[in-house]
Amino acid sequence: MRTEPTTDEMLLLDNQLCFAVYSASLAMTRLYKPLLEKLQLTYPQYLVMLSLWEQDGPMVSALGERLSLDSGTLTPLLKRLEANGFVTRVRDVADERRVHIMLTSTGRKLKTRAAGVPGCLLAATQCSVPELVALTQQIQALRDRIKAA
Repeated sequence: MRTEPTTDEMLLLDNQLCFAVYSASLAMTRLYKPLLEKLQLTYPQYLVMLSLWEQDGPMVSALGERLSLDSGTLTPLLKRLEANGFVTRVRDVADERRVHIMLTSTGRKLKTRAAGVPGCLLAATQCSVPELVALTQQIQALRDRIKAA
């Protein structure tokens, strides 16, 4: 009995973890799109707002690090959130090169409107909360191991 996969088996698209993660990410983004359109958010903007609802006022660099986004991606995203009235950029008093991202009252109120989004994901996945928590932890552990490699 053979235990090691052949080269052909290893190179099948459906056997690739990268493709499973990628296609799941695309499906997740498609699921979120109509929900987030009602909130006037794109998926990356939603991730920024989630982070700010956890901790308001981080520096742009800390926010980028938290979300694994470079400044070239994050800056235009923040400008659009600011134009929509959800956030404001505030220069640090001690060092004007440092910019903090602050929620506006509109941005804080948006959290209430966004509260139903996770429930829609729960319904679409047909998973229990413990299953989703375990899956999330597994994916986070995988991400951390890949980053460390």
